[in-house]
Amino acid sequence: MPGDLLFIPGPVTCAPEVLAAMAEPMVNHRGERFAGALLAVREKLARVYETSGEVLVLGSSGTGGLEAAVVNLFSPGDLLLSCPVGNFGKRLAAIAKIHGADVEILDTEPGHGLDPARLAGRLRQDRERRIAGVLLTQNETSTGVQNDMEALARAMEGHPALRVVDSVSGLGASRMPIDGLGFDAVVGASQKVLAAPPGLAFVALSARAWDAVARAKMPRFYFDFAKAREFGADGQTPWTPPISQVFALNVALDRYHAEGTANVHARHSANAAAIRAGVQALGLQLFGDIRYASPTVVTMRVPENVQASVVLKTLRERHGIVLAGGQGDLKGKIFRMGTMGAITPADVQRAIAALGETLAAQGFASAVR
Repeated sequence: MPGDLLFIPGPVTCAPEVLAAMAEPMVNHRGERFAGALLAVREKLARVYETSGEVLVLGSSGTGGLEAAVVNLFSPGDLLLSCPVGNFGKRLAAIAKIHGADVEILDTEPGHGLDPARLAGRLRQDRERRIAGVLLTQNETSTGVQNDMEALARAMEGHPALRVVDSVSGLGASRMPIDGLGFDAVVGASQKVLAAPPGLAFVALSARAWDAVARAKMPRFYFDFAKAREFGADGQTPWTPPISQVFALNVALDRYHAEGTANVHARHSANAAAIRAGVQALGLQLFGDIRYASPTVVTMRVPENVQASVVLKTLRERHGIVLAGGQGDLKGKIFRMGTMGAITPADVQRAIAALGETLAAQGFASAVR
């Protein structure tokens, strides 16, 4: 039966052929068929990342990939500079703290991107080079912000800190050549731009990162990059992988590359622009600084005297359209509308119309007559 249209920041609506791949018969995860699929996935991911380095595939959500990056690169007591621009950046900082890192927060007002000048200034102050790593977010779905990663890369030039990037909701939607920009560990996940089911995280690592893996002292077992690298060379994983998700991601990556990277980028930007135009035509206010507007999620303010939870429930139950609300301090204050997955311009129009109708039922006077 047809499902809801997912306009949330992940998981996303998947194409039928991607879902069909999950119905393939189960195979031996130490056999040739799975090895061929995993090696193909790794090669196709490397092209998305624009890297000549290795990409590791992990059986986990994106959060697992972020935890893996922290524990494999750092040691307890390391000073890490965390630069959150929303809840998911704060989550990465929390992961590092739990594992014994000394975490310093360089905070940013919600809805704004990280100021490269502030980052550069803090790193210049670190004359003793105590900062071992900088934790960054490429795209923050809790606030609808995308950082200027090229500017942030320039801001870090000359400092030896490892550069760890949460690209879970950004990878593949806009260009970020990690080799050229000098990032050391960039984490992505299957259920976002690549439009596959949840269950896989991936991490692209630089040569500097692999040197750090050999030195790092944080404990790890399941998320051990050295083991993942060893088994990955033969098309295997250290532990039992989510086989069906690998098959699905392989098909999703074929779709991505058949469409073409530039076209995928343009599609997400066009979806985001159409949603922004549509909600503004309804009379809604966008949230945050438009200079940092994300191509994968659009955030808008909930109008006064409108109950966000009622709007979201009505959209889901009456129209089959799923939007997301705000998180933390923004709960009840913003709607979040994702642009990722197998959605069409007609789907966007349908969702905007349903949102307008639902808001009108709550007494909101739309600008559209």
